[in-house]
Amino acid sequence: MDQESIEVEADGGLEKGILPPPPRRRTGWQKVILGGITGLVLLIGMIVYYDNCIAPYESTDDAFVDGYVTFISPRVPGQIQRLLVTDNQEVKEGDVLVEIDPRDYEARLAQARADLAVAHSQSDQSQAQVKASEAKVAQAQAAVIAAEAEAQRATNDLSRYETVESHAVSKSALDLAEAQARSAIANLEAARSQARAAEAEVALSEAGVETAAAAVKQGEAKLQEAELNLSYTKIMAPMTARVTARTVQMGNFVQPGQALLALVPKNMWVTANFKETQLNYMRAGQPVELSVDAYPNHKFKGKVDSLQAGTGARFSLLPPENAVGNYVKVVQRVPVKIVFDELLPTNLDIAPGLSIVPKVRVK
Repeated sequence: MDQESIEVEADGGLEKGILPPPPRRRTGWQKVILGGITGLVLLIGMIVYYDNCIAPYESTDDAFVDGYVTFISPRVPGQIQRLLVTDNQEVKEGDVLVEIDPRDYEARLAQARADLAVAHSQSDQSQAQVKASEAKVAQAQAAVIAAEAEAQRATNDLSRYETVESHAVSKSALDLAEAQARSAIANLEAARSQARAAEAEVALSEAGVETAAAAVKQGEAKLQEAELNLSYTKIMAPMTARVTARTVQMGNFVQPGQALLALVPKNMWVTANFKETQLNYMRAGQPVELSVDAYPNHKFKGKVDSLQAGTGARFSLLPPENAVGNYVKVVQRVPVKIVFDELLPTNLDIAPGLSIVPKVRVK
């Protein structure tokens, strides 16, 4: 059969048809050019992808959600009387979490109030004593004035007796005048001594007033302390947060400083430990895309808040000592604080410690 034609059946008969010529084969240099163009396009695409999607970003998987954790401890010892919270419960600021048996502290408060009343009574008594002592001083001063007058009269009589002639005054009258003068002088000295004693008693009474006033202040301080200790029996939430790590149970006897539970507020951020070689272009305020491992379908937006002034190893419990003979350089990591730009969804349980992957745009 001829290669250029075939016979076909059409309209009830045979016709001779002509086949189209076969396609031309590509030459070798055409394939090289096509491959080069394809490779160039791929290279340009990779460069564009790297410049736009890889080079402007720094990322790390050594990052975690962070937040303040407040441990709640009692300030007074006692037995737990009421436990008003459960695990993972949301509480508001001012809510009572735990109540310690208050009966001992109520009794101490009553005792402090009674002691303060006694101190006030002693203070009033001291002030009254001062007034009584001042009255004694006035009385003693009046007695001194009377004794001075009597001494002056007796001295004048003796002087008159001594100035007259001896035969005009009997010996007994002169002796009597001398005795009266000496007695009057002695009474004057006694009155003056009593006046000085009364004045000293006033000073002592005034010192007693100061002592009583100090006792009143001491009683007021003890009363305030008793009131505070009684108020400490009700342990309240200092912030709006979630109850976590609760270890206290009904009936436990607790001591000051003992951790009863922890409160985790909703204020969260991210602590990302970047390599020191990734910090060349990283600055505060740069945008960050955050991906939480627990919720891979949700993307969060944030920004760089600050870089720690030192590596994580430098602030560890046992900082490394590099001044040794054998030294191996290890790339250090620096904690970077990243804050969220938006409120976290309430339906997502994002808590401290969750793994997160930040992607910081540094260019």
